[in-house]
Amino acid sequence: MSTIHDLTALEQGRAVRAGELSPTELVRHYLDRISTLDPTVAAFVTVTEDLALAQAAAAERELTAARRTGTVLGPLHGVPVAVKDVARIEGVRRTSGSTAFLDEISDIDDHVVARMKSAGLVILGTTNTPEFALTCYTENRLGPPTRNPWSPRHSPGGSSGGSAAAVAAGMAPIAHGTDAGGSVRIPASACGLVGIKPSRGRVSNGPIGHDVTGLSINGALGRTVADAAALLDLMSGLMPGDTETAPGGLVGPLAKGIEPRQLTIAVMPEPMLPDVTAHADCHDALKHTIELLAAAGHRVEEMEMSPDQEVADAFGRVWSVVASQVALEDEEEDEESLEPFTRYMRDRGRAVSGRQLHAALTTFRGIGQMLTDLIFEVYDVILTPTLAQPPALIGEFTTDTDANANFDRMTAFMPYTPLYNITGLPAVTVPVHWNDQGLPIGVMLGGRYGDEATLTALAAQLQSAAGELGRRPEIW
Repeated sequence: MSTIHDLTALEQGRAVRAGELSPTELVRHYLDRISTLDPTVAAFVTVTEDLALAQAAAAERELTAARRTGTVLGPLHGVPVAVKDVARIEGVRRTSGSTAFLDEISDIDDHVVARMKSAGLVILGTTNTPEFALTCYTENRLGPPTRNPWSPRHSPGGSSGGSAAAVAAGMAPIAHGTDAGGSVRIPASACGLVGIKPSRGRVSNGPIGHDVTGLSINGALGRTVADAAALLDLMSGLMPGDTETAPGGLVGPLAKGIEPRQLTIAVMPEPMLPDVTAHADCHDALKHTIELLAAAGHRVEEMEMSPDQEVADAFGRVWSVVASQVALEDEEEDEESLEPFTRYMRDRGRAVSGRQLHAALTTFRGIGQMLTDLIFEVYDVILTPTLAQPPALIGEFTTDTDANANFDRMTAFMPYTPLYNITGLPAVTVPVHWNDQGLPIGVMLGGRYGDEATLTALAAQLQSAAGELGRRPEIW
């Protein structure tokens, strides 16, 4: 018999509007699951029970008023959501995964949070992230590591690992994440979810967290493409102080149930990173995807892009500069409290000159122009593995104290995802395959700037064709 958490987020929204479920029922159900399951999974940093119940009560009052006036409410009104612990929520602790911010309470809402609140979403709490959201695994000094609901020995990935684990374990129907190098798509792939990293400018980073490098953007995680796209749609839009916004709508044909037209898809089996190859499990997922897309009538052609160390080095420089710009209250004392890898990245960032940063950002723009002029003039979508390896074991990246070796291991684990942060183009990871260990293996679709509509329509078709929508981890 189905229970509340078996319903998709959009199904929950429909049940709320029909009066079959109340927002308070939904919140209490998920709070109970968090209380039961999170001691094992460690997905949440702060559970905002009082806030969630107050928001649920407000959502119910708005439902009553809407029925009286005939007002149409949004598709996720009254539905719970988890928020990554890097976003500011007024009155809620925000640690950014660091003991340096253990007691920081936000005095404002980030724009993305304000948009979720205005859409009637109910915030269950904040989810775990590595320190300053820097790594592709979710382990920090705040508490135990976040565990993958499919296998507690394995990591859910990062840096939005807490958000992914919460959704995969049925502790939240949908979740917010951020993505500066793959941080939504990496954990979505590792946890058998859909993760959408939108076009640069689609979702506001304001009013405080503007990323001048263009790497970081807010994204969405869900069990279905439709759920993740619906959440992202509500998070999107120009906000006060923004100077750019992506053109066009987000979900487009997906919202209307329209199948994508016949598309021309370029397959890139190997990453652009020299001396890195994908694991056999990732190639198996890619092969299975190619078969599904061909069966659906799409034209799929293999394409090779030459490995380019210069691009990888440029990304490393900019990534480290972003890390170095996190302001600490007491620079000397708090710096010493940071984790070794964080200090390593901040030291690297301080060593990057203005000329080097400018050159790296110029390289980014050149790669974006090249993809637009050469690839997307011929192809509609690029298909790759999401990751080069299956989900990693907890502790796999931190078995020694060599931060440089940790950096290299992470780069080899996630060589496909940074391309879309570098270029500002949208990308979606879709769960299509599980390996012999029962671990999820995702594939990634990348598209033209502003064309999330094509990606989400194709991703939904692919997820349906893969037939894995009913698969659940044992903890479910």
